[in-house]
Amino acid sequence: MPQALSIGELLIDFVSTATDVGLADCPGFAKAPGGAPANVACGLAKLGLSSGFIGKIGDDPFGDFLRSALEQSSVDTTHLVSGEGCRTTLAFVAIRSDGAKDIVFYRNPGADMLLSPDEIDSAYIASASLFHYGSVSLSHQPSRDATLKAIELAKQNDLLMSYDPNLRLMLWDSPTDAKKWVWEVMPYANVVKIADEEWAFIMGADSLEAGCERLFSLGVDMVVVTRGKHGCYYNNGAYRGTVPGFLVKVVDPLGAGDSFVAAMLARLLKLPDGVGLKSCDGDTLHELMTYANAAGALATQRVGVIPALPTTTEIEAFLMKASPAPAS
Repeated sequence: MPQALSIGELLIDFVSTATDVGLADCPGFAKAPGGAPANVACGLAKLGLSSGFIGKIGDDPFGDFLRSALEQSSVDTTHLVSGEGCRTTLAFVAIRSDGAKDIVFYRNPGADMLLSPDEIDSAYIASASLFHYGSVSLSHQPSRDATLKAIELAKQNDLLMSYDPNLRLMLWDSPTDAKKWVWEVMPYANVVKIADEEWAFIMGADSLEAGCERLFSLGVDMVVVTRGKHGCYYNNGAYRGTVPGFLVKVVDPLGAGDSFVAAMLARLLKLPDGVGLKSCDGDTLHELMTYANAAGALATQRVGVIPALPTTTEIEAFLMKASPAPAS
């Protein structure tokens, strides 16, 4: 049974072959497997952890492609369901030289939305040590109830709970609905990672410190805010700080945050017995976040997410020669 599990969307990213061109004017697209929770599952596997993914794909050639991509990354797919008569979700992505991206999803409905509660295996979840989830699978039924069931099972079995909201407002019926469900599953998490561009919507006008205190009051142990080329901010209640990013020439920014999360979680699982998120000291957290920043930077060096996710060897080699980005 896998040590680490992720649940949520698995889809095809069609990434623009030209930079700084809108989707309507893009001359072509490169096909790549993606979906934030699936990216994390693959990232963990590439870093040497046994990893499994829970989700649904279409019974179509795109679904076959995605299953193969996960298996080639050594991710367990025994609980990746092929939905008869439904289609795999597609996303078209235009990238810009400043690292931003424009995304249009095709899921009406997509197979990822159709995962049902009776397709959640309680024994499979109970056997793991880590459970990672996002908010996209909460946007519609029946995947919402399936995700909630899995989260509750993971919490009941005392797994390390990781949450990346990965906000995609265009997939929700309304911003109000999105915020409600993003917060509904926040109290289950031990570690929450939020991208800086999502912070204002999710947290309101709160400062980083005030927002973290709000999350700590719900039972969250550690908050991490990723800031693109500027690195990240971390806070576990006892220690907080910023860690700079790295100077790299970005080819495709898609999935850098997922690579960061996978590397962060891989290191957290390797902490000595008795050392938890709340008891990590500042030096340990700084080293851990530097490692995760390196993984995020490396993921921007190739088109597509899963093919670009780094191995431990690649991260260590990068850290030997990389230059930190200037402070923001």
